[in-house]
Amino acid sequence: MPKLTKRLIDSLKPETSDVVHWDDALSGFGVRVRPTGRKSYIVKCRCRGRQIKMTIGTHGPITVEQARTKAQGIIAEAKAGQDPSAEHSRMRKSPTMKDLGQRFLDEYVPTYCRPTTEREYRRSVELFINSEIGTRKVIDIERTDIAKLHHGLREKRYQANRTLGVLSKMFNLAEVWGLRPDGSNPCRHVKKYREEKRERFLSDKEYKRLGEALRKAEVERTETQSAIDAIWLLILTGCRLNEIMTLKWSYIDLVAKELRLPDSKTGAKTVYLGTAATGRIKTIKKLENNDFVITGKKSGGRLTDLQHPWRRVRKAAGLDDVRLHDLRHSFASRGLIVGEGLPMIGKLLGHMQIQTTARYAHLADDPIKSAADRIAEEISTSTTAS
Repeated sequence: MPKLTKRLIDSLKPETSDVVHWDDALSGFGVRVRPTGRKSYIVKCRCRGRQIKMTIGTHGPITVEQARTKAQGIIAEAKAGQDPSAEHSRMRKSPTMKDLGQRFLDEYVPTYCRPTTEREYRRSVELFINSEIGTRKVIDIERTDIAKLHHGLREKRYQANRTLGVLSKMFNLAEVWGLRPDGSNPCRHVKKYREEKRERFLSDKEYKRLGEALRKAEVERTETQSAIDAIWLLILTGCRLNEIMTLKWSYIDLVAKELRLPDSKTGAKTVYLGTAATGRIKTIKKLENNDFVITGKKSGGRLTDLQHPWRRVRKAAGLDDVRLHDLRHSFASRGLIVGEGLPMIGKLLGHMQIQTTARYAHLADDPIKSAADRIAEEISTSTTAS
């Protein structure tokens, strides 16, 4: 048969059994016509004394020129002693990114991650990774694919960086599980976006407005007592939101003025309570058959949503830009203002590393600057006095 062309292949009619039409221009390259009329490109060659026959693709989705080029590559590999059928089989058996994501969530995450981290990872996999590259083969993913996905989330920089981190963990595991070659993680060298660290601290006047709004909500019962108690404890302890929302009576030692948390973001942790915090805890009513301090509507359950009550309280206080986590930042800033050092603040907040607390370092200069300003102002007044 002469050289295979699109016109020639289109003209081939199906017969009662498979028929292969070989190309005269490239030995071993042909097109197979099924009785159903389906036409597929194939290549036949020898590698290390063994005959190899592979299907390249279906006529239509790929052109005859594309099939010929691929066939030439396969024949060249076979002549060099590299078995192209082994690589083809590996590619065909490679799981999809959705499969890898599910294995990651089923096998790795429950064993090595905390529940809050697990929720974040699941969100990245199901909402951002599967929707973009879920149907792609794990072995096919390249750095350009990761860079494109990361760039597509550029308007949500935090989420873009978290998703990139999840992907990197998944590809590291893919290497461990034998799904990709060692050192082939396509997330390498994809630069994370710069994240702006938001710092918001309450002033004396703002603390006063917040206290007034909470007391008014308590008197008028516009918010549940549990929500009000939770906000007060966040203000007075510097705890993370989840630490207060999951706080149990069995964790509290009012005599020692301590919260002994068995699990937190940094592991087991002791929170040291001031008099105001212990006083607030003493006002909270302990319910029967419920060990949670911040209780919900369901019997034996805890409050699960503090965001909506907080938005209403902060609006009443004129603090619309303040997040619940800013109460923790404000607790740290107050410590520095009253003269406590960074190591002590880190101890109170439960930081494992001093670098974490160091983000507040510039606030420690505020009292010094205030003193310098008062002294200079006094000197200036004296030198200008008549």
